[in-house]
Parts: sequence; structure tokens; C-alpha cells
Amino acid sequence: MIEARPDLEVAPGRYVGTDRPCFIIAEIGQNHQGDVQIAKELIRVAKECGADCIKFQKSCLTEKFTRGALDRDYAGEHSWGATYGQHKERLEFDKSQYLELQQYAADQVGIPLTASAMDPVSLDFLDSIGVPFIKIGSGDADNEILLRRAALTGKPLIISTGMSDMDTVDRIYATVSKRHKKFAMLHCISAYPTPPQSANLRVIETYLRRFPDVQIGYSGHELGYAITLAAVALGAKVVERHITLDKRWKGSDHRCSLEPQEFSAMVKALRDVEAALGTPVKCVQPCELECRRKLGKSLVVAAQSIPGGRTIGQDDVNIKVSEPPGLPAARLRSIIGKAKTVRMLSYDEPIQESDISYDLNS
Repeated sequence: MIEARPDLEVAPGRYVGTDRPCFIIAEIGQNHQGDVQIAKELIRVAKECGADCIKFQKSCLTEKFTRGALDRDYAGEHSWGATYGQHKERLEFDKSQYLELQQYAADQVGIPLTASAMDPVSLDFLDSIGVPFIKIGSGDADNEILLRRAALTGKPLIISTGMSDMDTVDRIYATVSKRHKKFAMLHCISAYPTPPQSANLRVIETYLRRFPDVQIGYSGHELGYAITLAAVALGAKVVERHITLDKRWKGSDHRCSLEPQEFSAMVKALRDVEAALGTPVKCVQPCELECRRKLGKSLVVAAQSIPGGRTIGQDDVNIKVSEPPGLPAARLRSIIGKAKTVRMLSYDEPIQESDISYDLNS
């Protein structure tokens, strides 16, 4: 059983919590191809698919990369420029574009917008425009400087832990929790796509035991969404998946993203999994009552007859489907050697509560 942990408010009136629906983030990332109109279409589609939030990625290129990294050749099918810097610049929105998208998401679509802060300058920018929470991606899981600065904003944080060992994850928790506990940590494997045999979902159970006072989730990059559903069944309360309009588009993230129909199907399936988890209490469900009435077995008379006033023995009783129903089969042990008949009962007759009394001396 997953013990309750403090709720995390990730947007006004929207919470991540043990007893709340899983919070679903549609990661647009850079699947917008550097086009604001495509970004708006993705925002709208994500909302229609049932996402709770949409997320981009924000970088100040000279803060995130060295000059050598930006100047290196970057040829390939997914390249948007001759150098890596040109490629990244083509996919980066500026401040005015972010503000336009933020307003569009809030006013016309009605969905919170945030982004991953890839460097301190981008972190300050996102803080300044009032995003509801800040995402720290797996690439910065070991970036103590950025983690500390993010925690000092006081904003809720969602932190992915791909490319990390447990020592790194422990440092993430220690660094942020010194400032506040308003954060969630997401299990993540940074492979695009992630092979099923590498998903290592039981880490979610480890996180739930090891970090009982923060929320735990899953950021997935697998093909399809079966593994994401399993993550929710294991206790993930935040799910992040990439969304795209077309997996065939240029860009390395599109292949492991979900197209709208698939994203929508994932949300529905995820909500079904949540509903199916129920509670740890085993009981007869209301939907089972009709089947139990038709097929549930009762205690019936096995002997030719049982005279009144006789203590019922093992050989006196059989278990069958009967009409009308009698005492449920689960009552067998409670009557053998303990209950007496108050009248004569005939062969194959279902035994009713009114047919027996209990010998208080037995």
C-alpha cells in the first residue's frame, strides 16, 4: 500500500497527490519545429487529449553550451543547421514568443504552460514570467548549481532522474529538500526510444520507500504507452510523455512521442488503470452482486433429511448453486458442529438462517 504523502500544488488549484488523479504533462519540447503556429496547435491538441499541463524546453545557448559545442558540425537527417548551435537556435523560442504561447495556453485553451530550465538564465526567465512550476530535466540531474538555484526560487519543481545512479538521486533530494519539499522526482531512462528491458520501473517502488515526503512520477520515452500504464500502477503520480503531430517529422524526439490519437488513448487507459487500482480492502464489489446471485453457491441438505433439533454435521451439508439461495458457502465452518436445525430439512433444500439456531454450549 502506498502511504499518503503531502500534496504538491503544481498549478493554481491543481495538485499532485497520493489520493489524486495522476498529473499528466504533455511534453512538447522542441517538437514544434521552431514554429509558433505548430506550437499552438500542439497546445490545443494536448488539452483535447486530456493533458493537465503542457511543457516546452527553454535554453540560453551560450549558458548551456560551450562555444566549442555550439560550433561543432551537425550534419544528419534531424539537423536544422550546419552547426549544433545553428540547429539549436532554429528550435529556440525567444521571450516574446514564450509570452505569446503562455497567453494562448491560458486564455484560449485553458491549460497551464511551463518549460524545462536548461541553464540559470533560462531558469530566471521562466521564474520571471510566472510559470506554475519549473521542470529540471535529466541532463541537469547532477547539476547541483542549477538545482540549488531552482530550489531558491521557491517554486514547485519537477525533476527527472535519467542518466543517474542512486547517489545522484539522493543528492537531488538533499539539495532541494534543504530549501523546501515542494518537488516531485520522476524516474526516467534517457534513451530515445527506451527499450522495454531497460525501463527498470521497479525504481519507482524504491523512490516511494526512500523519499516518503515528496511525490514520485515517471517520464517515459518508450514506444507506445504500455510501460507508462505500468508506471502508474506502481505508484507514479506524475506522468510526462512527449506529444507530436507527426512521428515522421524531422527531429530526434518525434519517434518516441505520441501522436494525438495515441496520447488520447493513453490518457483514457491511464484513467482506467487508476480507477482499477481501487483500495487495498478486499470486498465484494457492487458489480459482482448479480453474478453472485446467479452463480454463488449455498449450503444445502446433503442427507435424505435432517430432523429438527439435530446438531448439523459435516455429512449433512453440501454446497451447490440453489434456488432460492441459502446460507452462503463461506458459512460452512460456522454451522458444522455448532448449529442445530429448528425444523426438519429435506434433501437438496437450501438452508436458511431461520432454519438453524446455535448451541451455545458447543
